[in-house]
Amino acid sequence: MSPHIVLGIIFLVVAIVAIVSVIRQLKYRNFLALGFSVLTALAFGFFSISTIISVLKDSL
Repeated sequence: MSPHIVLGIIFLVVAIVAIVSVIRQLKYRNFLALGFSVLTALAFGFFSISTIISVLKDSL
């Protein structure tokens, strides 16, 4: 298993945890934490998907 796919999976786990945080912060109406959670989910989500696609494309 490529170390890059492991990195992509770790990024994906962080993005999923950030999405859970977005839902919790909406419930508590904590807007500063909500903003950071949204930015984290978007950034880590983008990099995880792009890393996984890159590794899969290189393996074909």
